[in-house]
Amino acid sequence: MVSGRQVESGKGPIRLGMVGGGQGAFIGGVHRIAARMDGEFELVAGALSSDPARAKASAAELGLDPERSYGSFAEMAKAEAKRPDGIEAVSIVTPNNMHYPPAKAFLEAGIHVICDKPLTSTLADAKKLAALVKKTGKIFVLTHNYTGYPMVRQAREMVQKGVLGDIRVVQAEYPQDWLTEKVEDTGAKQAVWRTDPKQSGAGGAVGDIGTHAYNLARFVTGLELDTLAADLTSFVKGRPLDDNVSVLLRFKSRAKGMLWASQVAPGNENGLKLRVYGTKGGLEWTQADPNYLWYTPFGEPKRLITRGGAGAGAAAGRVTRIPPGHPEGYLEGFANIYAEAARAIRAARKKGGKVPKDVIFPTVEDGVEGVAFIEACVKSSGKNGAWTKL
Repeated sequence: MVSGRQVESGKGPIRLGMVGGGQGAFIGGVHRIAARMDGEFELVAGALSSDPARAKASAAELGLDPERSYGSFAEMAKAEAKRPDGIEAVSIVTPNNMHYPPAKAFLEAGIHVICDKPLTSTLADAKKLAALVKKTGKIFVLTHNYTGYPMVRQAREMVQKGVLGDIRVVQAEYPQDWLTEKVEDTGAKQAVWRTDPKQSGAGGAVGDIGTHAYNLARFVTGLELDTLAADLTSFVKGRPLDDNVSVLLRFKSRAKGMLWASQVAPGNENGLKLRVYGTKGGLEWTQADPNYLWYTPFGEPKRLITRGGAGAGAAAGRVTRIPPGHPEGYLEGFANIYAEAARAIRAARKKGGKVPKDVIFPTVEDGVEGVAFIEACVKSSGKNGAWTKL
């Protein structure tokens, strides 16, 4: 049953809770930094671990009120919904299989949700969550954080304005090397859950980083995928999930694409890159140099557009923090997603308030598509790379 809980309007920080992200968790710390960078959120409650003792210790390290350190997300959702000063939003930073249960609980409690990707570990759960978001009317933000980079917004704006003409070719890649050996056997937390189908879902590298590359390509180009042909491989002996994926993409516009994601490519750290080519020119962006966007009009020399510099447009400008030449990176891009979430939540504080049109963040619908992408890749690969509908 959907809660009728009301949150008072006001100009103070948005009261935030967190599920997961306790001791030893990388992404929880990233979310906390991103949430507080602009002073828009205040972390006031948490169910920071499935282990109550670790949850309590983690809360103490973060200075949370012991009374608002919970042993489970269910307890937290119920208690916070009853408080007059209860949380307005929750960040879910758990392994994939534990996205759906807490997201459902907090939405039903009348609390906005900010969730790590992929949305869920199954498409069925993803669709149920999307239906619940629609029913409750709550804000749901999926942290595909790379869409927060200013020069990614610049690339998107250029495509939308037709600077590249009709898009013909899209190439996205995300290589890493950290799973080249069977790191999960050492007990490394980040490797253990990512290579476990029970926690990660049907996809390994395709779910963990392939979805980021796919979402980035979709965000910048706006192209809708029609069919794909995928080859998923587990190169490391005994690893049940893929650690390398190659995908051919056919878009509804007749544009073609290629996507490669790997966690067994020595010499690569987080090598996310996107290239887009149209009838009038091409763009290239790489996360290693996120403040630079290369633009090549057909038949002319390659040009460099810099964050905050000449040629950068309004879309990049509204998420640019500091003057050009001072680098902005991963944490700032992540914080831009939280800043957009804050704008949406503040609008929702007002009765009948609508999210401003210029506020952009990955939605629950993007999350459903991401899980559908994973399942289509797994299905295609299982059929020897047969072309498969999304």
